[in-house]
Amino acid sequence: MKIAVIGANGQLGRDLVAAFCENGDAVRGLTHSDVEISDLHSVSRALEDIRPQVVVNTAAMHHVETCEREPEKAFAVNALGPGNLALAARELGAVLMHVSTDYVFDGSKGSPYTEEDNPRPLNAYGITKLAGEHFVRATMTKHFVVRTSGLYGKSPCRAKGGLNFIELMLKLAKERGEVRVVDTEVVSPTSTAELAQQMVQLSHSDCYGLYHATAEGSCSWYEFARQIFAITDTPVRLKVAAPDEFPIKVARPKYSVLENRALKSHGLNAFKPWQDALHKYLGDRIKSPSPQICN
Repeated sequence: MKIAVIGANGQLGRDLVAAFCENGDAVRGLTHSDVEISDLHSVSRALEDIRPQVVVNTAAMHHVETCEREPEKAFAVNALGPGNLALAARELGAVLMHVSTDYVFDGSKGSPYTEEDNPRPLNAYGITKLAGEHFVRATMTKHFVVRTSGLYGKSPCRAKGGLNFIELMLKLAKERGEVRVVDTEVVSPTSTAELAQQMVQLSHSDCYGLYHATAEGSCSWYEFARQIFAITDTPVRLKVAAPDEFPIKVARPKYSVLENRALKSHGLNAFKPWQDALHKYLGDRIKSPSPQICN
């Protein structure tokens, strides 16, 4: 199939380009210099030139604090942007796969969220991402909205200063010898490589709709750090951070675990326990091959 990946130079985007290439698809990766998703004319022009069968959107304004300070810009990118992509994809008869987030929930449920649970975002980032979902789902039937959580991958995440949680933990352990991590936030750490493979599989189906897509199982950030240090045999003093030791400027969900119910109901769930993906990431980390790019 002919695929257009929006945000192809991002942490997930790079792995998606590589995964589609490996699957034998014809892939065009688009970055911000190629298309401005908040501008319908820019979107239409870029997609008209490619005429893809599937458009995959990973572009977003991710930085939570910046979204809170600049809600209008966040809405333009996270809400109107997916809406523009949906309009352009519908015009071309293409399928749209849009990546969303666990932050559409408030974290108060205390058990894994399914696709049937009502969203209740706590901040501007979550609100604008939920609005983007609504624009996509209201505009076209041939869509996949994919919510995920706790992403990490080998490519830099610019919104997080270039370091994912794993690399940050290993860096702090080396520099300080002691690391303090919160144990009050529970997530499902998800590898971008594994998510990309899942999205490729899903894109080749006609089971359109809303999906949760995360690694199986969950842990606190403290437990995730402990596993990282155990696998790498890193000498470090790991301690639980005291309450309010790291003040949060913007409200975030304390519990962000998603259940892949829709994937499982269609027999499409390819995710393994989060520990498996972490072992693979750390095993591949020394090789760090450059992400594959194809056109």
